[in-house]
Amino acid sequence: MDGIAPNIGPAFKAARLGHFRDASAYARYRRAYDRAMAGLPAPSATLDVPTRFGTVRVYRFGPADGVPVLLLPGRTAAAPMWEANLAGLARSRPVYAADLIGEPGLSVQTRRLASSDDQASWLASLIDGLPERALHVLGLSIGGWSALNLAVHRPAGVRSLILLEPAATFGPITWKVVVISLGAVLPMPAAVRRRLLSWIAAGADASEDDPVAALIDSGMRDFTADLPRPGYPTDEQIAGIDLPTLVIIGGRSVIHDPGKAAARARRLLRHGTVELWPEASHAVNGEFPDRIAGTVDAFLNKVEATW
Repeated sequence: MDGIAPNIGPAFKAARLGHFRDASAYARYRRAYDRAMAGLPAPSATLDVPTRFGTVRVYRFGPADGVPVLLLPGRTAAAPMWEANLAGLARSRPVYAADLIGEPGLSVQTRRLASSDDQASWLASLIDGLPERALHVLGLSIGGWSALNLAVHRPAGVRSLILLEPAATFGPITWKVVVISLGAVLPMPAAVRRRLLSWIAAGADASEDDPVAALIDSGMRDFTADLPRPGYPTDEQIAGIDLPTLVIIGGRSVIHDPGKAAARARRLLRHGTVELWPEASHAVNGEFPDRIAGTVDAFLNKVEATW
């Protein structure tokens, strides 16, 4: 699982590329990454897919046949964050889990991402580089924004969207998210970072005992990102998406106003199924993995029945 040589050290700062702060930071992160990966089912394939903006690390799970689902993780997370979801999502169809370019993970950025179109471009190149001609795209948090941004700018090859608690998409981010994001750019004690992570997940365990929480914590501490601010989609952009779209919003989310975000999604999406789960937080994927697997499976079966 060595893959492409990672970006390490301040030499990558001038080029505005995501990088690990130093060799010790990368070693620490890699230990956390490998530990978290050990909790996942064994992937059937590990791919490093080249794009114009870098090489994307992708893992394939599940059966050989069917239209795959591409999973896009949240900010400072990576493919191992889907530990709670992979068994359910990959039960009936293939699943790819990717590390985002410019974020902590084993993808390696080689060109600056300067715009929302750039963000869509590398993701479209990834889809072009996979064996299948088309797939469904499922994203959590900033991964949800990435999925919708792809549909706005480069929808070719995308059959449907599943957006779990998408950030900066149907509602503007709150001041609480700004506070939490400081953990990724400012030095702060580990205990404070973990409290911030627990807060966004409505009190869920964010200790070093949890491999995924430890991975995210290491990403915040050991990796420096330089990414454009996510472009908040206009009403016209959302209304122009001609894809079946499932949106799940947590009623206890701190990243946006849940009721207003759900209302905007219902009003604008042409082919939208929007669910507001009152008891869920932003960490909905870990809180309700079985419910998500069932809801996603039913949605995709319905979509595929119309082909």
